[in-house]
Amino acid sequence: MKFPLKIITKSIAVIVITVMLFSCVNNSEEVRNFLEEKNLPIGTAKNAYHIYKDSGRITSKLITPLLLDFSNRKKHPYNEFPKGVTIINFSNKSKDSVTVTGDYALSYTKTEVSEIRGNVIVVNHTDASRLETSQLFWDQKTGYFVSEKSFTLYKEKDTVIGVGFECKEDLSKHLAKKTIGKIESKE
Repeated sequence: MKFPLKIITKSIAVIVITVMLFSCVNNSEEVRNFLEEKNLPIGTAKNAYHIYKDSGRITSKLITPLLLDFSNRKKHPYNEFPKGVTIINFSNKSKDSVTVTGDYALSYTKTEVSEIRGNVIVVNHTDASRLETSQLFWDQKTGYFVSEKSFTLYKEKDTVIGVGFECKEDLSKHLAKKTIGKIESKE
């Protein structure tokens, strides 16, 4: 029995294509490792608007023009906000209580510590206080801000200027270092 040349050629082509398809396997772990080696994000979001909820109540909003997801890092997974970030936290009565903005940010997933850099402004809308600095570290577990950079803290009756400070994320109970300016004290 003779097979025509056309049938043999088609059969060989089908076998070659089948072998090629089954030889290509995308293991997600291999893809993650490749992206990590090349220092590439596993995901990218443009014009991200993320709402955080707790028990059905909105607790905060995150707004950013660009989010790079580096959660594929084994030791230190993080998110990068290279074009800036705005974070709005809400009080129990769902009012805009604290807003944090900056030109650049990194948020580390495991430690829940974020670094915000460049024109960092924190505003507490409840008591009209405002913090301005060039770099801020935010421990989200404890709700605490820390910086060793120069800062200006505007309160209702005070303006504190200095280098280095610590405070709660609502700008209350602050510890200022190397300060100058007018400070009203109850003591």
